[in-house]
Amino acid sequence: MAWNSPDIWTTIAIALDLTGAIATAAVGLSLWPRRHRLAGAGGAALFALFLTSLWSLSVAAVAVGTVPPILASLCETARNMGWLFVVFRLFGGDGRDTTLAPIRPVVIALCFVEILHLGIDYGMGTLPLPPELRSLAFEFNVLFRLLVTVGGLVLVHNLYAGCSHDARPALRWPTIGLAVLWAFDLNLYTISYLAGSWPREVAALRAVATVILAMFIGLSVAANRDELKIRPSRAVTFQTFSLLVIGAYLVGMVAVAQWLSYAGGNFARLLELAFLTLASAIALVVLPSRKLRSWLKVTLAKHFFQHRYDYREEWLRFTRTIGSGGENAAPLGERVVKSVADLFESPAGLLLAPGEQGEMTLAARWNWPEIEVPGVAMSLQSQSYLERTGYIVDLDEVRGRSAAPDADTVFEIPEWLLADARSWAVIPLVHFERLVGLVVLARPQFARTFDWEDLDLLRVISQQVASYLAENASQTALAEANRFDDFHRRIAFVMHDIKNLASQFSLLARNAELHADKPAFRADMLVTLRNSSEKLNALIARLGRYGNGAVEKLENIRTRDVLAAVGTSFENSAQFVAVDSPDLAITANRHSLEQVLVHLVQNGIDASDPHSPVFLSVVPDGLHARFEVLDSGCGMSAEFVRNGLFKPFVSTKSGGFGIGAYEARELVRAMRGRLDVESREGLGSRFVVRIPLSEATNLYQNLTKNDQKVA
Repeated sequence: MAWNSPDIWTTIAIALDLTGAIATAAVGLSLWPRRHRLAGAGGAALFALFLTSLWSLSVAAVAVGTVPPILASLCETARNMGWLFVVFRLFGGDGRDTTLAPIRPVVIALCFVEILHLGIDYGMGTLPLPPELRSLAFEFNVLFRLLVTVGGLVLVHNLYAGCSHDARPALRWPTIGLAVLWAFDLNLYTISYLAGSWPREVAALRAVATVILAMFIGLSVAANRDELKIRPSRAVTFQTFSLLVIGAYLVGMVAVAQWLSYAGGNFARLLELAFLTLASAIALVVLPSRKLRSWLKVTLAKHFFQHRYDYREEWLRFTRTIGSGGENAAPLGERVVKSVADLFESPAGLLLAPGEQGEMTLAARWNWPEIEVPGVAMSLQSQSYLERTGYIVDLDEVRGRSAAPDADTVFEIPEWLLADARSWAVIPLVHFERLVGLVVLARPQFARTFDWEDLDLLRVISQQVASYLAENASQTALAEANRFDDFHRRIAFVMHDIKNLASQFSLLARNAELHADKPAFRADMLVTLRNSSEKLNALIARLGRYGNGAVEKLENIRTRDVLAAVGTSFENSAQFVAVDSPDLAITANRHSLEQVLVHLVQNGIDASDPHSPVFLSVVPDGLHARFEVLDSGCGMSAEFVRNGLFKPFVSTKSGGFGIGAYEARELVRAMRGRLDVESREGLGSRFVVRIPLSEATNLYQNLTKNDQKVA
């Protein structure tokens, strides 16, 4: 049997009507001992529930064929009049029936319309009317029902919207139930009027609204009715609202297409197809829009929920993002940025963290490869202000004025942030009154101004993120200390080998005094010396390049001599290019500086293609000479530059000790200089070594001597 068969719909209608009759009768019986909780309308509601139950039974009986249809119409009229009286009694619960003069005439007018409807129904069932007159009577009948349902909905709206705050708990549930009942009837009779016939499929589902009405009337007298609230999740609300929007769009599209088919004349079908094609194309473009989805979420959160955020869901998402591990997991810096960006559906972000000298440097970037971040991303004065106040910066607000609210003169947003139109917000990460990082967020699809709820959530999340970063830094330092312990243990074995060699040489020297004239001893001595020499040279080859970061003596040297010595080391390499540079006088240790530059150039050659040049140059830079080693090799990520490049025992080379870059930086520091690096994956790296000029060193020494004399 087909699903749209009349027998199937009749069976469904009978089953639902009987269910509705049982539900309303059961709620009516349970309402009797608690009828006083319904704001003075308990008795009227009890009577209306039994009328509704009787109406449901009559509809089922008409479907079976045991009673005439006029009985169901009579019961429906009695049901509507009963609920109109309930609404009037609810108005009287707080005295509004005496202050709102139109209420009583409206209720009486709606009851009169119901009586007119009943009269027309009776005439249609008993009088032999022609088809034209019968069709006209049907339209009037439906219009009368529409008038009653619209009037009932208006009364229900005014009942709840105009009540006092104290009266709302008693009125919330019955008004929802009546709104559902009459809203269903409104749609039913609208369809009936437009179609010109009774929609049996839709009418079969009327009892669903009856069951919902009974449920809400039962809630209105429940013991815990004041605590009962509808709390749908944000996901369910968003999906439901999206489906309603899509459904309304489809209904509107079909309605316009139907109108075009009536009004289009000879081109009706062509116009209808053209409209449907255009409307479908617009839907495919607009509905998947991230900006539209963001706007819907913000609108729903603003109007349907007490709070903008579902804090439980946000916390679970945050912990999932931060706690994700495994080989394929993103680095901690990227997870930190993503966890904060997800709060506002921001598509990208940066993490800035204090460098070796305390200045803010790029620590990680997430989905934001195009933004250029300078080596020093923010001044120390601005960092101090953010650390002290925890001020969350809305960059759009800052762009509109010269300074942040209540900011002193030392606070200044970097120009590179203000110049990039995508940058949207800066969130400081403070842990125990110490700034451990800054998160910079890119502008989301639907940007808005921060309010108190955004700021409170950001402060909580930023504190938690800061604790993760601080804990990670502590664990990294502990792991580094453990690696140093392991390295010291290995050095102990090396020292043991050296001690054995020294003992062997001492013994050989003593024996040579006694047996040097013997040929056999001399032969054995040569073998021993050769073996010991090979062992010692192998040991020196392994350890010779890894010193303790100290330099023997600082002296005045010329940069041209240093560049010449480095060039000699790479005279057989076609990749090395020494840029013509000025000859500057600097204060350094020549051997240590050459060792640093040779190491950096060699790393650039190793990281580059065989035909890619590696440039070495030197230029004056204030009080320093700036050596630059520039390559176009594979480059390094911000995560590795910050957490791996200058960490001992971290190496990208197979079999490497991982202390070359660490030692180079320590040697430069020992010469009162500084080593910086800028690198981009796939583009290359630039190492900058700053060494003090001799004039600057002399000036510093003179100032120091004068201070000592004054003291």
